[in-house]
Amino acid sequence: MAVTAAQVKELREVTGAGMMDCKQALQANEGDIEASIDWLRSKGLAKAAKKSGRVAAEGLVGVAIEGKVGAVVEVNSETDFVARNEEFQQLVRSIADLALSAGQDAETLNAAGFPGFGGSVEEKVTSAVARIGENMGLRRSAQISVDDGIVSSYIHNAVADGLGRMGILVALESAGDKEVLGTLGKQIAMHVAAINPLAVSADELDPAVVARERAVFVEQAKESGKPADIIEKMVEGRIRKFYSEVCLLEQVFVIDGETKVGDAIKAAETDAGAPIRLAGFVRYALGEGIEKVESDFAAEVAAAAGTE
Repeated sequence: MAVTAAQVKELREVTGAGMMDCKQALQANEGDIEASIDWLRSKGLAKAAKKSGRVAAEGLVGVAIEGKVGAVVEVNSETDFVARNEEFQQLVRSIADLALSAGQDAETLNAAGFPGFGGSVEEKVTSAVARIGENMGLRRSAQISVDDGIVSSYIHNAVADGLGRMGILVALESAGDKEVLGTLGKQIAMHVAAINPLAVSADELDPAVVARERAVFVEQAKESGKPADIIEKMVEGRIRKFYSEVCLLEQVFVIDGETKVGDAIKAAETDAGAPIRLAGFVRYALGEGIEKVESDFAAEVAAAAGTE
């Protein structure tokens, strides 16, 4: 029988199973929702429904580089134990590899076909939820590339090759020596991990962020009681300081603690034999921005044991 998109949507919301699994369940049960739920449960595909509401703020960040393209993904789980699970690690690694060609954003990547699975990335993750037993999900994905140059990476708190709790990609555009570029790119990636810049330069900063900072500086300067022209100069001075703190090219390079990152790149051009442009960077720290729920572990164990 023909299955409508509305039926598939309803079944997905109830079970948390993948789109194709829901469609197959409905077709096998002539559109009967309740029978389809039982069908999915019998195949272990509806287990994810019970876990879909639980907070997943652990997991792994994975990076992959192929030629002049790099990708980074964050796949979350409920506990850090899963990060040591070989099946989960291979899943994240495979998703990162796939992101090289289909990873502009998580929505696009989730909808992409998972190699050798017969379904999408989202459906592959859902099937892994049923086997591993925790709520999981691809949270975000990014891709970065250069026309001529290199993409470097750095994994902080690595648990395996290309996998860890923080992943950074740095893109350097240059026709120069690739070995020199590779060393510089890795150093800049380590700097990004440590300092967490907001943008490459002031031009790339979110205007809303700058406006908010400026408003704060204006209010602070007004309290000095000084004339308007002096206040304006005070505010501009503080804005310049703000730029030096959050813009990558203006930050003091952690590698030597003295040189600005922009100046270090300029100095490296001599060894590289060509101009170098920092084309961009991506920094993913596991779980950042996710509201974690504090729990009483002892109470959870007691409840699981049936003592409460």
